[in-house]
Amino acid sequence: MLRPWKIEIYIDYNATKAVYLQIADALITAIQLGRLKSGEALPGSRTLAQRLNVNRNTVVEALQVLLNEEWIISKERKGTFVAENLPTQQQQKHADHTKSAEKYVNNIARINFDDGYPDSKIAPVAELAMAYRQIFNRNARWQMMGYGSEFGDPAFIDALVQMLNHQRGMKINKESLCISRGSQMAMYLVSQCLFKTGDYIMVEDPGYKPAWKVFEHAGATLLPVSVDGEGLIISQVIKYLQNNNRIKAVYITPHHQYPTTVTLSLQRRTELVRLANEYNFTIIEDDYDNEFHYGYRPLLPLSSLTELNNYVYIGTMSKVVAPALRIGYLVSSDSTLVQKVGALRKIIDVQGDGIMEKAVLQLISDGTLKRHIKKATNHYKNKRDRMAALLRKHLSGKVTYNIPDGGLAFWLIPNKEVNWEEIAQKLFTIGIKFITPDHYSFDHTTNGLRIGFGSPTEKEFEEGIIELGKLL
Repeated sequence: MLRPWKIEIYIDYNATKAVYLQIADALITAIQLGRLKSGEALPGSRTLAQRLNVNRNTVVEALQVLLNEEWIISKERKGTFVAENLPTQQQQKHADHTKSAEKYVNNIARINFDDGYPDSKIAPVAELAMAYRQIFNRNARWQMMGYGSEFGDPAFIDALVQMLNHQRGMKINKESLCISRGSQMAMYLVSQCLFKTGDYIMVEDPGYKPAWKVFEHAGATLLPVSVDGEGLIISQVIKYLQNNNRIKAVYITPHHQYPTTVTLSLQRRTELVRLANEYNFTIIEDDYDNEFHYGYRPLLPLSSLTELNNYVYIGTMSKVVAPALRIGYLVSSDSTLVQKVGALRKIIDVQGDGIMEKAVLQLISDGTLKRHIKKATNHYKNKRDRMAALLRKHLSGKVTYNIPDGGLAFWLIPNKEVNWEEIAQKLFTIGIKFITPDHYSFDHTTNGLRIGFGSPTEKEFEEGIIELGKLL
């Protein structure tokens, strides 16, 4: 029988420390002082939440911290108990509150506002499974089980080349393209083959930090270029070029800039291409969400412009089908660079997932992918419109935003300066996660917030927006 619970826990809702960490610390103190002894049982999370008058998820996270740090143990069908062998003060990891918070954000939050993930619930899983079955039922299926090309399945490459030429105005051949396991791998391969220590690359600020890390890992130094309502500010690009002769490239997301969602204006596109040709640097164009556009038609990539001399174009199938489907691709005007990429790919990975590539090719060939994109675009447009209505209702007068004409996220700018870290901490104590601006800011001064609407349900993002509105 569980012993009566006699431990008093006082919660300071004005403290900077998260509530779940206050609870975890109080229980650790009780264990260290002997008020809770080894082998003694703790109340269930529901009971403890009622006694402390907090959300049960907050208690669950506090107990998870104690489990991770081995202060308590869990016994199946019996409950949680104080551990027999307690961690020493030197062994405990509890002082690193940041890691605890990150674990909470990644694994425990009830509502996750990501930065624009697709809705996996509408992925054509049944059709993909059928494509796999058809492939393995072919007479020559044994031939697929050997090694293939490091550049990807030849028939799949042909299909992508045709799509890029017909739908995105590009003029490429199969020697210009290499398949990768997602766009992040494509960026890594290009960076390793393009940069050396001492080179510089201009990047959008705010921008996509995973790409920045790839460039830095290859030895390049980042040069941040600000973004406004028309995209990359060209005057800053010119200033860098006039003072640095080792600029090798610029990395841009011109269709829907990450994270602000703005589109690079026609005038700035033209000027950037002119500068790239004049100063002989490469435009690395990340077209991560080209398929989802809610206006008349998406803008063609800069890489489709015949006058552009040096470019690398990176795309992905992961947002089109599902994030778990790791297929990306890169195209370059420099066939020698593509050959270097293929050689490096062969060292790292020998080849891609040829069977998955054949399965996706099957979806392309029978029209499944085209129908899915049409269905998904309508689905996301409806979710975007519902999100816009909720923003008008709950955040009117508190934030400024534009309704995006494509992509899977809104960019919110608060009308007053706010402490995003404090707001994030308060929200995840009630089980709501969003990505703070430091994740896409070069110097941590960005005051906007990117909120994806593709993955959460309408109920989830309504609750999240209401709670965010209370804190702004």
